[in-house]
Amino acid sequence: MSELRITTDHKWRQFKYRGEVPQSILDSEFNYQDEDEAVDGFICYRGTWYHLDHFMVLRNGHPFPSQWHGYTSDSFFSGVVIEISDDGEEYRIGTYIS
Repeated sequence: MSELRITTDHKWRQFKYRGEVPQSILDSEFNYQDEDEAVDGFICYRGTWYHLDHFMVLRNGHPFPSQWHGYTSDSFFSGVVIEISDDGEEYRIGTYIS
């Protein structure tokens, strides 16, 4: 198995609220969500919008270091990882490649 590399700046960021996401993005990428239930948990990272529901929860034994709580894949070998603060208000984010 190849080496897993994670690139991050280690900065904590605040989640975005639904009202902060451009309407065109909501219409094209988040039209499956109930707007009354998905009011926060949005992220804009490197020009791409994500929501927490895009990330798979990491369990013990997964190849990512334990600080990371979730991931979403861009390809077979790359994607985005997320760490959520203890209070659930902030996140750290990074990219991975293997």
